[in-house]
Amino acid sequence: MPLLFLISMLCNYSSARFLSCRKLSKISSISSVVVDSLLPSSISKKTHFSSLRISSSSSSPLFCIFPCLYFSKISALHFCRPNSTMASQSAQSIHDFTVKDARGNDVGFSTYKGKVLLIVNVASKCGLTNSNYTELSQLYGKYKNQGFEILAFPCNQFGEEEPGTNEEILETACTRFKAEYPIFDKIDVNGDNAAPVYKFLKSSKGGLFGDSITWNFAKFLVDRDGHVVDRYAPTTSPLSIEKDIKKLLGVS
Repeated sequence: MPLLFLISMLCNYSSARFLSCRKLSKISSISSVVVDSLLPSSISKKTHFSSLRISSSSSSPLFCIFPCLYFSKISALHFCRPNSTMASQSAQSIHDFTVKDARGNDVGFSTYKGKVLLIVNVASKCGLTNSNYTELSQLYGKYKNQGFEILAFPCNQFGEEEPGTNEEILETACTRFKAEYPIFDKIDVNGDNAAPVYKFLKSSKGGLFGDSITWNFAKFLVDRDGHVVDRYAPTTSPLSIEKDIKKLLGVS
């Protein structure tokens, strides 16, 4: 026990030399988008890291002297945090949900039984908008007649990059980007007001440090039985997961 304590003290002392109070207080987040860009694609595609945010308490003397304690605190909070599954515990598959489309119509997901689904939270004013909408339309054009469907959910939670009305969102998606797949009502994907369907998606395929969506254009791949089989980071391009879609469709 004394040896382990000594090692821990040395680690904290070494860390403190490189992380001053001033520098540590300036750290705002460790984003999953950055992590995904650094990891090999075989790992980043499968793994999701929710943002780890450092509060103002990071400038307290204790955490400045022992920075390892702070990051241990963060890890404990995320590992102990329960998944947001209360509203969707009874759901057995994506087909159990009913949502509203962008025109206010109820859409039962049971209509998608037997289809492979790619579910995406979209935004009109994001740096990822052009590439994602363009590639999503390309995928849909290739596989829509083979049992493939894309379901797009506008969300304004990330940088307020989907501020428009449903009519404006439809104009962007369907007129500018020629989207022929369904566009649904604007929703929240994180927090207490997250749509039940997204609580289900996240609890079905969470990440290492939590289940939160980190940015626009996160993607969930769902099989013909309505089960979530994979989750992709916002920075993962739609065309790069074409092989996974083809596998579920059973096409070569």
